[in-house]
Amino acid sequence: MSSASVSLAAATVRRGSTTVLDALDATFEPGSVTVVAGANGTGKSTLLEVVAGVLPLTSGRVTGTGSGVAHVAQTVAGSVPPLTVRATVTLGRWGALRWWCPPRRSDRTLVAGLLDRLDLTDLADRPLDELSGGQRQRTLVALGLAQQAPVLLVDEPTAGVDARSLRLVLDALAAEAARGVVVVHAAHDPTALAAADRVLTLRDGVLHPPHRSTEVGTRCHPTRGTDPGLPADVQGDRSTGAGPERSMGRWPDPC
Repeated sequence: MSSASVSLAAATVRRGSTTVLDALDATFEPGSVTVVAGANGTGKSTLLEVVAGVLPLTSGRVTGTGSGVAHVAQTVAGSVPPLTVRATVTLGRWGALRWWCPPRRSDRTLVAGLLDRLDLTDLADRPLDELSGGQRQRTLVALGLAQQAPVLLVDEPTAGVDARSLRLVLDALAAEAARGVVVVHAAHDPTALAAADRVLTLRDGVLHPPHRSTEVGTRCHPTRGTDPGLPADVQGDRSTGAGPERSMGRWPDPC
């Protein structure tokens, strides 16, 4: 997949007297996974919403999203729609269909592959409200992947999940980046930070330490120890172990 870089220039969001994002400059490159780190309330979700185009900027600009964005927002327990896992993931294909057409064979094949990749096949006919937190997060990640967009934004996909779901989600995001997609997700988990290609840290809507738009955070590598630019509560021990191995396999071509 051929994707362009996504850039924010002096991106500012104000809500009343509160500045949520303060003149933020950043660039997200295709073929890489960027984690947006920081404590709750620092602007991580706002940043993703701005890139997705669902939240307008007070000032500044976003470029590079014209070819499409898949945005998977956070869900609150009890707020999930009355759909099965398979139906939820299939929703990701509707944007590629004419409004009067049902999913095609190629769409069903793509959905089946995503269910298998995220170990959801046995849960395909189960309602979302019967899933565990980790199973629900995997389903929502599969929904984002099903859209086959050149930019994938996922808000806290590793929050509150078990170790197995964490690995499945991180592997799926890494594989999507290997297809040339711009992948950005918010996270606190040290394993997610260690697996990322880059980490951008927000505090009160400001980058810490500040980075030029061509330097998105600090590249994470498991052999380089901790990152002094990250808050203590999201530091991880990256002295041993490697990040997820990226699969170069490709999903079936979308129609």
